[in-house]
Amino acid sequence: MKAFNGTNVIKKQFSLIFVKFTVCFLLLGLAYRLILSNFEQFSQIEVKNTALFSDNTLPLPPVTVNEPLVTVNEPPVTVNEPPVTVSESLVTVDLPENQTLRNGTCDLFIGNWVYDPSGPVYTNATCYSIESHQNCMKNGRPDTEYLNWRWNPRDCELPRFSPKKFLNLMRNKSFTFIGDSIMRNHVQSLLCILSQEEEADDVYHDEQYKSRRWYFPLHDFNLSVIWSPFLAKSTVFEDDNGVSTDITQLNLDKLDDVWTQQFDNFDYVFIAGGKWYLKSTIYLENDKIVGCHNCPGKNITQVGFDYAYRKALNTTFKFITSSKNKAYTFFRTTTPDHFENGEWNTGGYCNRTGPFKEGEVDIGYVDEVMRRVELEEFERASEFGLKMKLFDTTLLSLLRPDGHPGVYRQYQPFAVENKKKKIQNDCLHWCLPGPIDSWNDIMIQML
Repeated sequence: MKAFNGTNVIKKQFSLIFVKFTVCFLLLGLAYRLILSNFEQFSQIEVKNTALFSDNTLPLPPVTVNEPLVTVNEPPVTVNEPPVTVSESLVTVDLPENQTLRNGTCDLFIGNWVYDPSGPVYTNATCYSIESHQNCMKNGRPDTEYLNWRWNPRDCELPRFSPKKFLNLMRNKSFTFIGDSIMRNHVQSLLCILSQEEEADDVYHDEQYKSRRWYFPLHDFNLSVIWSPFLAKSTVFEDDNGVSTDITQLNLDKLDDVWTQQFDNFDYVFIAGGKWYLKSTIYLENDKIVGCHNCPGKNITQVGFDYAYRKALNTTFKFITSSKNKAYTFFRTTTPDHFENGEWNTGGYCNRTGPFKEGEVDIGYVDEVMRRVELEEFERASEFGLKMKLFDTTLLSLLRPDGHPGVYRQYQPFAVENKKKKIQNDCLHWCLPGPIDSWNDIMIQML
């Protein structure tokens, strides 16, 4: 009986264990099913509230499978936007081809003007080569904030111009600037900065003081400016005040001898065309009239100034490329003016006291056309071996409407004795000291 009863107990215990195991197995299966079901439901949820993400990450756009990636409600990336970094530079945004970095190097011409309380390295009291029309401080300009801005490229440091370093670099060399009055404005800025290290001797000037040369004896360095506003051969009937007695004639296929005959003597060259192509002009090729710009009553076919400018730049670049003298050459793009509510001869003025920021001002049509011609011709010449540095200051200069003489082109324009005199605004050239000084910071960095 005891043996029989023991066997029954064992069977009952085994049955109980089997039932428990079966129940556990069923419960596990049910739990697995519930988990799988919930997982499938959660995988179908689309998160739309990007504000739930941490402040240390960028909101990510919704992604649709088998569709191109699209960023929703985000503006397109432009050349004016800096590269974005997230989580200590773990993520970076690629730059467009014409963005700040070109071939891994910093683009010195993309950035902003930053406030610099240290001010300029010279004043009208420490530099004696400032022409009266650009001597804004002496002429009575009352505000001084325009003196405290320096150009700051976006992705690299731009040191201040070192006159000592520049003069050592130019020892036993010559540096020639070729162009119009903006080029002369630039040379005066350079002279003022260099004078803080060594005073130059004025050794040559033409009758109108438009072409000049200075000599730095301690460094055996010659600095000169050559007046050639068209770069091409021209016949101009105009006085120093811009009053014309006849229309200018311009040979588009011939260059100005005043600079080409001296070119072999140059070690460094800075060259530019510019605003003179907007004047009323008759154009010639092979000594025959091919058209004109703004010449009513002449019975000559009107062609755009861009046609002439393109032709003249093409001739200029061909000459430099084919020259046996391989001078280190800069080509500067056009300089924008800031006349508002008119032009220089129709009541236009410039009275702003601070710089623009990127995106606050658009380039004018004429300057845009000129710069496009310059960039296209420069690129075309580069394909044929042109060894020249592009000095593209157009857009950075566009941001400085406050840097021009304006009415302070003349001495004390609002003085009682000048009350009856006609006041002329200059919104093209630059006060000295002023924004153009930063051009020299860029120039020495490129050198």
